Amino acid sequence: MAGCCGNDVKFDGMSNEYKRRLWIVIALNATMFVVEMTAGHYAKSKALQADALDFLGDAQTYGISLAVIGASIRARTNAALAKGISLFLMGAWVFGSTVYRVFYVGVPEAEIMGIIGALALATNLASVFLLVSYKDGDANVRSVWLCSRNDAIGNVAVMIAALGVWGTATGWPDLIVAAIMASLFLSSAFQIIRQALEERREEIAHEHETAQTS
Repeated sequence: MAGCCGNDVKFDGMSNEYKRRLWIVIALNATMFVVEMTAGHYAKSKALQADALDFLGDAQTYGISLAVIGASIRARTNAALAKGISLFLMGAWVFGSTVYRVFYVGVPEAEIMGIIGALALATNLASVFLLVSYKDGDANVRSVWLCSRNDAIGNVAVMIAALGVWGTATGWPDLIVAAIMASLFLSSAFQIIRQALEERREEIAHEHETAQTS
């Protein structure tokens, strides 16, 4: 966590307990990606498919995070940058496909959206509970927290969309929520990329100072 013995040292993931929790969350997210993407296809719901992609992005994020724990700052910031870019691409895809769906006639299945949304919300609340203690770590660790938070918010949004689809008998609530989720992806991507670049600049400056004093 942030701060150690008076120094501004961010948690870098070097904890067996943290790694164990990541493995649990990886399994949860990979399972929900398959469940939600399948349900989104049958329900014709862009919001469900967008949330499924968020699950996939999370599973990949956690896997990369595990792989670089204990590595150099440069390796960890590179991993964070890769995750930020992947989040940006997912957000762009969801936004673009949502715009496409505006011109596509079809009303999503509100019942499927609601049921799967509730299941996904329970999964993500479990993930948030497991990871909330590590939300203020370095760029690599923080990217894990941001993805978990996105999922929980996204699932609440999917359930709201399901209620809106059921109440209006149109697909507009689904499309609006998908667009909001795309914006959330993009915002998180920029946060991760900005922090990773800042940590890289700090490391380069530290290396330069060390070279001058040696």
